[in-house]
Amino acid sequence: MRFLVLIIIITLLGCNHKSTNPINKILSSNNPKIKTVIDSIKNHEVQILFTEVKRQEDSIYFEDYNFQVDDYNYFYPASTVKFPIALLALEKMNTNHLIDRNTIFNIEDDSTKTTLANEIKKIFAVSDNAAYNRLYEYLGKDYINLKLKEKGINARISHRLSVSNSANLKTKPLVFYDQNEVVFKTDSTISLPSKPLNLNKTKKGKGYMINDSLVSSAMDFSFKNYLPVTALHQIMKQLMFPEIYQYNKRFHLTQDDRSFLINVMKILPHEAGYTSNEYYESYVKFLIFGDSKKPIPKHIKIYNKVGNAYGYLTDCAYIVNKKTKKEYIITATMHVNKNQIFNDNVYEYETIGFPFLAELGRQLIE
Repeated sequence: MRFLVLIIIITLLGCNHKSTNPINKILSSNNPKIKTVIDSIKNHEVQILFTEVKRQEDSIYFEDYNFQVDDYNYFYPASTVKFPIALLALEKMNTNHLIDRNTIFNIEDDSTKTTLANEIKKIFAVSDNAAYNRLYEYLGKDYINLKLKEKGINARISHRLSVSNSANLKTKPLVFYDQNEVVFKTDSTISLPSKPLNLNKTKKGKGYMINDSLVSSAMDFSFKNYLPVTALHQIMKQLMFPEIYQYNKRFHLTQDDRSFLINVMKILPHEAGYTSNEYYESYVKFLIFGDSKKPIPKHIKIYNKVGNAYGYLTDCAYIVNKKTKKEYIITATMHVNKNQIFNDNVYEYETIGFPFLAELGRQLIE
């Protein structure tokens, strides 16, 4: 029998009743990891979306809650942009019968040979920037934004990450091989220039560093990537529960590619071959475990993508507790930059950011 999905979305926008909104209840607690942030909430740009996924026979129920969510208040999404790019790369790949996720390729004039599967695995295991940039070359800026718009996702991707030519509008061709013979080569594309974002809070702080020099003015983020928590939350739902979306709003993956992607989203660094002490189990698991380097309990499965840059910490996670048989989607972002100087690598990640997100996650799933 065809799988029947019934969605009941309970949206408590701006809810003032602490007894009904679990986020408000948690944020009013005296736990120091929470209270430190809430006592200076205006400094931390906190936005939270929380969904409890409930199942009854062949039906799925969502209970959605939020705190301070506002798509017009800009925050820097950092590496969370790698999440939709991985999805779009697999989707585009499936339109070409000459290649699959294990077809070897390289960027033209780059000797590094890899596969889409390898790059996507690196994106989720350790949030590799070079892997994202290779997928960006494959897709191109205009293609990315067109496909996101078609799926009803409010976002704007405008640049690569951590390279000097990050906003270069021209992509480099990718060359795909079978037994060292070229089977396919992408065209180089030139995208249209990005327009500045028309959002609140795109100019931030009181200064920023360029190399060793301080520029004493606000940093302008209006040409940066934009991916609000609502979009991240939606993408997670579109991947995990495609049945609830109209066909043209889904990511069109084969069942095998979708299973591959979901599996690598929960992969731990050592499972992907990253065995140095730098890559502990919760290296890219901010919610629940971000303040600990201990092993993650086997009964908790986290399928997620984090972002971490310029003092911003963001995590979008689908979480399954096998002991309680409960499922959740949590998307949260916050900012820690006490001195209001950007790009100086002086951020309160360890003392404020990770403890807050970890405790938030723990309390939400409890």
